[in-house]
Amino acid sequence: MGMEDRAAAPVRTESFRASRPDIVGPEIPQKPFPIHLSGAVQRGFGRGGKDLGCPTANLPDDSITPMSSVTKFGVYYGYAQVSREKDGKVILPEEDGRVLPMVMSLGQNPFYKNEKMTAEIHIMHDFKADFYGHDMKAIVLGYIRPEFDYTSREALIEDIETDKRVAMRSLARHSYEQYQKDAFFDLNGSSPKL
Repeated sequence: MGMEDRAAAPVRTESFRASRPDIVGPEIPQKPFPIHLSGAVQRGFGRGGKDLGCPTANLPDDSITPMSSVTKFGVYYGYAQVSREKDGKVILPEEDGRVLPMVMSLGQNPFYKNEKMTAEIHIMHDFKADFYGHDMKAIVLGYIRPEFDYTSREALIEDIETDKRVAMRSLARHSYEQYQKDAFFDLNGSSPKL
């Protein structure tokens, strides 16, 4: 299904928000999950942290190809790890290089009228510095909800905060937690190898 074939995102409603579950996905990740993504973090539109209070790491277009097995735009959850190194030097502190929970928006972000698909990952951790240009790996383990358009920035922020809570609860199950120790990540604390 091409981008031009996709229907416009529905507008998020109060009734949808009231009916959102606390945990999503089956007890064990099922196909097409897990999906492995990796690439160097790129600068995006700069809206995540400044406009929404939710900084995101943007992967290059070619690194999101594995998500093509997922046919829906929407919000996903899993784990991510940022390399502490950049250009052969250790830049980030050890705590910033751990495997951490994440939520990811895959789509066109209709509230901002984007024209191309992006994958924007929010790692649930307070990083000490930005990590543009650092290598990042992510394992996507499940789907939270479809992509919506919003009537206000506040409604979008409210859903983002709910997405983060749902992701944390969903990842707290044993079959999901084990992915924090997946061999895809660098578990020695140096740098993820792409």
